[in-house]
Order: sequence, then structure tokens, then C-alpha cells
Amino acid sequence: MTDASLALPVDIGSLRRPAVLISLTLLLGLLMIFSLGIGAVKLTPGEVLRALIDPSADARATLVLHAIRLPRILLAALVGACLAGAGAAMQGLFRNPLADPGLVGVSSGAALAAVAAIVFGGAVPMLAGPALVPLAAFMGSLLATGAVLLLAQRFQTGLVRASGVAGLLLAGLAMTTVTMAGVGFMTYFSDDRQMRDITYWSLGSVANGGWRGLSWVFPAALISLATLLYHARPLDALALGEREAAHLGVDVRRLRVSLVIATALGVGAATAFCGVIGFLGLLAPHLARLILGASHRNVLPGAMLIGAALLVLADIGARTLLAPAELPVGLVTNLIGGTFFLWLLLRKRGGGIA
Repeated sequence: MTDASLALPVDIGSLRRPAVLISLTLLLGLLMIFSLGIGAVKLTPGEVLRALIDPSADARATLVLHAIRLPRILLAALVGACLAGAGAAMQGLFRNPLADPGLVGVSSGAALAAVAAIVFGGAVPMLAGPALVPLAAFMGSLLATGAVLLLAQRFQTGLVRASGVAGLLLAGLAMTTVTMAGVGFMTYFSDDRQMRDITYWSLGSVANGGWRGLSWVFPAALISLATLLYHARPLDALALGEREAAHLGVDVRRLRVSLVIATALGVGAATAFCGVIGFLGLLAPHLARLILGASHRNVLPGAMLIGAALLVLADIGARTLLAPAELPVGLVTNLIGGTFFLWLLLRKRGGGIA
């Protein structure tokens, strides 16, 4: 018997996946350092690192980085991770690769409250201020998600019977339809200035968050991301079906509520300060599954890292494609996401279109 026959089998995939996650982390770090040097004041990677390590070395670089670029890039990475992680969780919950956080009413609830704050906020001077729209959007996302959870329970006993994920999906679609009708109604009666503000907010941007926005988003994002990662194993069991997951000891109803609340918390905070940023919650989980497999223990952290890197990359594009003007970052993410899915649709396999 040879030594080779005594060797234990090695799961190459189990060795490769940690290396992929480490590589994604390094890629994100490199993109953030590169992004910190891009702008009206160009800085080399060496100048960026020196300013971060020793703020007294270069007063100009330190001012640009700490006042403008550093909070912006950190916010972009955090928001990208939240949107992508929530998208991966929703796809696992609904067992549908086309699911995204919007299915549970988070984005539409935030949009309705934000538009209401823009249109009617000026009528109450004591409420007007730079924090009004983000705060209203965050509360709107939480209220809409809470209403969706209550409606999902009602669907179990109402005229239209639907339970579990089906009831949650119907409730989310109903809430999204009603809230977007409200957005359309208020947009119709807004004036020109309010219309511009609504359009700018709905296209998404990480430019106006600053340290204040980062301080608001960080705790909500931390709780959301940690909760989603904690539920990776139950999500793997849920992939077998709700009944099978219950037989494996998963409290499916509790899992469903926890994931929806965690999604609302992270996506609500991200949307509140950055507006609506599309496609990340759909695109990043697909990329994560392509390179890491189907297990949520790999897909969730992978999607978070990819989402963070994609939004940092999209912000680089938003600042440079039409410089010195700046594009809304939501337009860039839509362009990246749409191009990727068109590529998936049109790529050829064996002479056909897959």
C-alpha cells in the first residue's frame, strides 16, 4: 500500500473558498485606497497611506481625506455590504434568485416617507433641517416592513389564503403598490425645486452622508449584517423547503421574521442616507454564488464583500465618467447590473443562447 493510498481526501473547494474571501477583502481594501486618491485634488496611493498613518505629514491631503473622501468611501462600502447581504438573505428566504430587499417593502416605504418629507417638510419650520429626509426615510422603511409582517399574518386567515413565504410576498407586493402610488401622487403635486430633490434622492448618492451619515448607518448596519451572517446555516436548511427545515430543527417563522427585520434595519439605514441604489441586492449574490457555491455560509460574506467593492467601484465611476460633474451612483450601479445580466442572458453555450 502506497503513501498516496493512505492520504485523506481533500475538499479543494473548502480550501479555495477562504482564499476567495480573503482575496475579495484585499480587493475591497485596494479599491478603497485607490478611490481615496480620486477627485478634484488627485492623490497618489503613497500620499493617501501617509495621510492616513501620519495626519500631520501633509495638511492638504489630510483635510481632503478626513473631511470628504474617507467618510464617503466608508459609507459606500458599508451601504454596499448592507444591500448585497440583504439581497442574498431575501433570495435564500424566498428561494428565488430574482428576489431583492424591495420585496418586503423596505425601499418603497423609505421612498414614500422621504418624498413626503421633501414635499411637506417646509410647511413645518421646526421640523425642517438636513436630518429630516434621512430620518423620515428610515422610519418609513421600518413602518412599511412592520406593516408587511402584520399583513402576512392576516393573509393566513383572510379571503386570500397564503401562508409563510407566499403570504410575505403578497403582503410585500401590496405594500409596495400602495406606497409607490403615494410617491406618484405627491410627486405630481410637487413644485420644480421639490421635483429636483425627489429625483436626486431617488437616483442615489453617497456624496452627502459625511461622518454624520456614517455614524447613523454604522450601528444599524452592524446589527443587520451580524444577524444575517448568524442565520446562514438556517438559510441552508430552508433551501430544502420549509417543512424539511422545520424537521431539521429550524423555527421557520422566527427565521422569516428575523431576516425581514434585519433587512429592514440595514437597507432602511442605507436608503435613508444614500437614496435608492438599485441592482446591488440582485447582482452581488449572483456573483457570490458563481465563485463560492450555493452555501449561505459562503454566499452571505461573499456577497457583502462584493457589494461593498461594487459600490466603491460605482462611486469611482460616478466621480470620473463625466468629471468635473458627478453622476448619481444609482445610475452607475444600474448600468453595471444591467450589463452583467444581459451578458448572462446572451452568452452562448454550445451554439445556443443560455
